[in-house]
This record gives sequence, structure tokens and C-alpha cells, in this order.
Amino acid sequence: MRIDAVVFDLDGVLVQTEELWDEVREQFARERGGRYDAEAQRAMMGMSSLEWSRFMNEELGVPEPPERISAEVVRRMEARYRERLPLIEGARAAVERLAGRWPLGLASSSNRPLIDAVLDLSGLAPFFVATVSSEEVARGKPAPDVYLEAARRVAAEPSRCAAVEDSHSGIRSAKAAGMRVVAIPNASFPPGEEALAEADVVVDSLAELRPGAVDPSD
Repeated sequence: MRIDAVVFDLDGVLVQTEELWDEVREQFARERGGRYDAEAQRAMMGMSSLEWSRFMNEELGVPEPPERISAEVVRRMEARYRERLPLIEGARAAVERLAGRWPLGLASSSNRPLIDAVLDLSGLAPFFVATVSSEEVARGKPAPDVYLEAARRVAAEPSRCAAVEDSHSGIRSAKAAGMRVVAIPNASFPPGEEALAEADVVVDSLAELRPGAVDPSD
């Protein structure tokens, strides 16, 4: 089946921010007397802001209510982006390359202000016809909600969309939505082998993200 649209993940695919999220949330948790470890980081990957802020409150012992946790973490993240945006090498070229062939959507676990800041600072906003934050749907990744909504907004059937993902929960989310999945494994937080096995194609970098990888019939 031919591909009609491509939906990108953001964190770990276009911007190298997983480490930054980890650093900012850990600092905030410890400042407030909470705990933080590698398991907490892995558990929160792919969660929506509503989910990870509740997790920090209920599971990590951060005393502020979830909405205040989310607001402060997002404020700190945006400040860091404006200091230096960690755009991944080849991100702009890959987006331009695929935008020349398909309409592009974006399905991210990031908060709306952070999605908009990244696309504005990077100059990539004009290439995307639709963007979705998982805070705008009922459930975060690995549930399919954010990808299903992205497909709706780009006016394409999910089964005729390709998703570009890097993480365990992201791959499962896109696959659950019925999309073709192109995986670029995150080097710092690689997806598990069982999730990676669900991807339709695996490439090493954005430089390899070309129309033939997205749609073999292209």
C-alpha cells in the first residue's frame, strides 16, 4: 500500500532532547525532595505531560500538584532550548527531503509550547501541515492516540501513513495506530529488541531517511 503522509516524532528524532528532559526532571525532583533513577526516566519516556507530571507527584514523591510540576519543567526546558537548540545533524535536510514528496505531520509527547518553540527556532515549522502534542489526546505513547490524531489532521488513513520514531514507546504507539514504522534507534535510550522488531524498517541516521525507506514502492 502506498504512503500518503509521513508523521515524525520530535524528541530523539529531530532534536536530541531525551538527555535534557532527564536532566531537567531529575534536577527538579531532587530540588523538591523527590527521588529519581534510570527506571523513572525509562518509565516516563513517551508519557504525555499529564501522565509524567502525575507520575512525578505520585511515584517520585515530588510534592507539588501535577499541573505545577508540568508548568515548571516546561518553563525550564524552553529556556534551555532558547539557549541552544539541540537539533540533530541532518534533521533539516531529512524534513525538507520528505516534505518534497509527502505532507508531513508531527506526533510528539512534548508539550505544545515546546513543540512550537522547536519548530520556530529551527525554522522547520513551514514544512509541517499538522502537529499534535500528546497532551491534546486522551493517552500518551505507547497508546496510538497521538498518531491517530496526527493522521486525522493530515487527512490520511493511518494505514497509509509512515511514522518516524526512535523510542520503545513511540514505535509501539505508531504500530498500534496501524502505521508503517521507520525506526532510527535512539543511541542514548535505545528501544528494546521486542519493540524494534515491530518496526518495518530500521535506519541508522536521518541521512538514511529517504523516500525509498519510507515507501518501498516509491
